[in-house]
Amino acid sequence: MHSSKSLPDFSQARLLIVGDLMLDRYYQGGTSRISPEAPVPVVKVEDCEDRPGGAANVAVNAAMLGAKVTLMGFVGNDDGAQVLTDLLEARSVKSDFLKIDGYNTITKLRVMSRNQQLLRLDFEKSFADVGKALLQERFEKHIEDADVVVLSDYAKGGLSEIQELLTLANKYGKPVIVDPKGDDFTKYSGATLITPNVNEFEQVQGHADNEAQLHANAITVCEINNVEHVLLTRSEKGMSLFSRNGKAHHLPALAREVFDVTGAGDTVVSTLACALALNTPIDYACQLANSAAGVVVAKLGTSSVTATELALALNQNKTTDGGVLNQEQLILAVKQAQEKGEKVVMTNGCFDILHAGHVSYLNEAAALGDRLVVAVNSDASVTKLKGIGRPINNVNRRMAVLAGLSSVDWVVEFFEETPQRLISEVLPNVLVKGGDYKIEEIAGADEVIANGGQVNTLCFEDGVSTTAIISQIIDGNS
Repeated sequence: MHSSKSLPDFSQARLLIVGDLMLDRYYQGGTSRISPEAPVPVVKVEDCEDRPGGAANVAVNAAMLGAKVTLMGFVGNDDGAQVLTDLLEARSVKSDFLKIDGYNTITKLRVMSRNQQLLRLDFEKSFADVGKALLQERFEKHIEDADVVVLSDYAKGGLSEIQELLTLANKYGKPVIVDPKGDDFTKYSGATLITPNVNEFEQVQGHADNEAQLHANAITVCEINNVEHVLLTRSEKGMSLFSRNGKAHHLPALAREVFDVTGAGDTVVSTLACALALNTPIDYACQLANSAAGVVVAKLGTSSVTATELALALNQNKTTDGGVLNQEQLILAVKQAQEKGEKVVMTNGCFDILHAGHVSYLNEAAALGDRLVVAVNSDASVTKLKGIGRPINNVNRRMAVLAGLSSVDWVVEFFEETPQRLISEVLPNVLVKGGDYKIEEIAGADEVIANGGQVNTLCFEDGVSTTAIISQIIDGNS
């Protein structure tokens, strides 16, 4: 098994963040009547809360993890700028703002009632036409003291000359993470990593019908736009890291309950930046970012994650680089693991009610290599094998329980009566089956052996079986 890793010491990370600054203002109150003036609810405002938004939220997220952060960007010469400065100072973020007369500090006012957003009012005017020479001059002054640069683009004009900033960062040899906007990534040429969501990515590169096409599209984006990595945030499908060298790394969504996705992208970017500032390997930096996103979407409003929360989340998600994958993702993940010299073990079964025999068997299987893949029968194939009334637990529950075991790296569903086709495509180094099977009776054995792999049988613990447990329950209730 791969070893669990600890949290880096984020207090040693130094970040320079430049981007579109915003003030998020929340008016909250109860609604108990409809306005006599128009058919709209009346909110009796009981509370007003201001929070840093946009690039300022990225800065707060990084500071909450313990990093030393300098934040740059454009604001109006107004009260909003002072409010934003004070909020950031209270969170230990060093601000270097360029105040522009005749412009508002971009403010998003949200009217909330009972944790529901009723209305949003945006006060903004693009900073695209404002000269950027002073921004570039101050950027160069700060860059030597930074380990990583984050450019947070919300298409509000603060980064209209982003290429000059990327050129300066490259001149000083600093890695750059860009949170992109719009349908043109060429302006981000020279970035180390860009972090589009699926919609943003498809605007640029078109829709992908499958994982292999998505992978190819991401490599194309890297090559055409001269970036090293694309970290694609994929909502309920988690995140995928695609690298210019052809590697792919998939991370499942970890949130137990999604309450509010506001600012989750900022959390991903800030956690990544903090980790990369400390020379954390990029695939593990992405695991940390994925865990942080899982924490923040369970909170309401633009939120951040502390190092303690992230450490707890990492502990809960021991297989943060594994979990439930679809078949295409699994084939790519196994190929990548084998290229690193890891020995991949694969087994399969219904695993309807997970019991001590299963756990013991999976521990033994995991000990035969570095990674353990468990292929799980679909609900329809369990019914065909075991009869009406089975499975007791649906496939999503069965896979979630397996993914929670420390011995298991990847879990995948298969739909046929046997996993022969899947095994022949995955081609693990070791194929394992429990019970009294002869090697020639094991689905996929011929293909694995022909590929130079080995096939093992392991004994299940005596006296423990799902069928026996179900019979006991039925007998006890009758």
